[in-house]
Amino acid sequence: MSSLPESIRRFEPSRRIRHVIYYVIGLVLLIALYTVAYNYALGRLEGVEQSIFASFEFVIQTMTTTGYGQDSGIWSHPLMFLFVALIQISGIAIGFFTLRLIIIPLFTGAEVNLDDRLSPKTGHVIICEYRRDSAILLDELRELGIDYVLISSSREDAESLSNRGYAAIHGSPQATETFERASIGTAQTVITDAGDANVNTILTVRGMRPDIDVIALTDDSRMEEILRTVGADTVLSPHGVLGHRLAEKAVASFSSELRDTIELGGNTSLMELPVSDSSELVGRSIRETKVRERTGANIVGAWLDGELQLPPSPDAVVRPNTVLLVSGEESALKDLSEFTRPPRSFTEHERFVLVGLGEVGRAAKAVIEESGGEVVTIDVEDRPGVDIVGDGGSRDVLLAAGVENAGAIIIGVPDDSIALLTTVLAQSIHPEIEVLVRVGDAEATQKAFTAGADYVLSVPQVSARMVAKELRGEDVLAPASQIRLVRVPATPFSGSTLGKSRIYEQTGCRVIAIENGDGQTVSVDPQWRFSGDERITIVGADEAVQTFLKRFDVTPTDVSR
Repeated sequence: MSSLPESIRRFEPSRRIRHVIYYVIGLVLLIALYTVAYNYALGRLEGVEQSIFASFEFVIQTMTTTGYGQDSGIWSHPLMFLFVALIQISGIAIGFFTLRLIIIPLFTGAEVNLDDRLSPKTGHVIICEYRRDSAILLDELRELGIDYVLISSSREDAESLSNRGYAAIHGSPQATETFERASIGTAQTVITDAGDANVNTILTVRGMRPDIDVIALTDDSRMEEILRTVGADTVLSPHGVLGHRLAEKAVASFSSELRDTIELGGNTSLMELPVSDSSELVGRSIRETKVRERTGANIVGAWLDGELQLPPSPDAVVRPNTVLLVSGEESALKDLSEFTRPPRSFTEHERFVLVGLGEVGRAAKAVIEESGGEVVTIDVEDRPGVDIVGDGGSRDVLLAAGVENAGAIIIGVPDDSIALLTTVLAQSIHPEIEVLVRVGDAEATQKAFTAGADYVLSVPQVSARMVAKELRGEDVLAPASQIRLVRVPATPFSGSTLGKSRIYEQTGCRVIAIENGDGQTVSVDPQWRFSGDERITIVGADEAVQTFLKRFDVTPTDVSR
């Protein structure tokens, strides 16, 4: 029996360590072989006798490309040149293998202290276990100038975010030590998106900072009362908001009532109007539509071929599914809606199909029923409120729900692949049907449009916008969640006229409303001279608004919906 301790006899090196051991042994044997072969060849082919140690030195110099010493001038035989070239080539190859097998894993495998990467924090936001594509929210906060620290219980996720330049640390949001590392003593707000652990996280925070503002995100709006009871100041349910918005868009297509408008002051409102295939505006240029002359409404912007134009070119041609961003009085917007998507009554097209009865589906169902519409629900689970149990990605299930006679279908399933398949199937069964889709991945938005969707909202984008609104008081009007509307003070433009401020040229944003120091809305006139007391409302794409806020260093204020 061996006299070695049991722990040593049971030791089994990892696969990587075994590979390194085999590699080192092979390298030593190769160097020994080269040394002996070179020493022998030098004597036989060149008639030069030298010690084995001198040959060893030559092999090391050659393989490491540091030089050839005194041997560089004594070769004359062709085989010697070929042999030396072989040593050189193999030495370079071995160098690359050594770098890949040993050096890189040595550094990448070393544990990194993510806390050391954090800069001093004060007045920042602490985000716990954000589960809705962290990068989208963190980019939003960074562009708005909001300092933050993200806490993730997954070391892999935390390191990945930290390596990409985000302020992220690894730790449990239910541990006081983790919050101390995130500088909770100087933080302004804590955002928790920890699912079932939200309650535990909130109680931990309240035990450390009773005065700090706590925002909780949940996928189940029925948890709102519980979360508020344990200490949450604000509870956000992105799925519920998203379902409500999708249903509002669907109902708006069948009603003369204007929905989802934003008051700009006075009698002026802003809203988005998708252009249907059957609209008389399709195929005409913006100039030819004569919207202002016919209705009194103004086309502020338009999504044309997937690109936002603010303002749109007068020669741009309106196509099906173009989204117009328009402003004007309520009567003007109603008149324009008749041209873009003629309202149909519920008696003509009373059926709405709803695929998925989770949080998104329940919110959408409530809006439709409140509006007087009939809704047929589809879900894979037999739960209260489900009319047809089945997969929305099945043609037979969609036919059983009466898609061929429905005016709109709202797809709120959590699986993006099923959502895209359902979109295509619904369009193939009923090409005129209105398709509104929820996607879980922001990158799937464009795929949904390509598949035939009329309106798409992504959970990560909606969630990030809701958080931004709570932190900075800004609101969003968003075809496919890509247009932002904010109200800001006009202080940076004091003494300048609107035309000379060159806001659009510098940032890509357009001023659509001006509120003077008395709180009255005035006309948007290029000759208006700012006193600095006004507030202006701007609209633009994400990047454009972010550019505006950074360039002029202003903080947005709330915009009422």
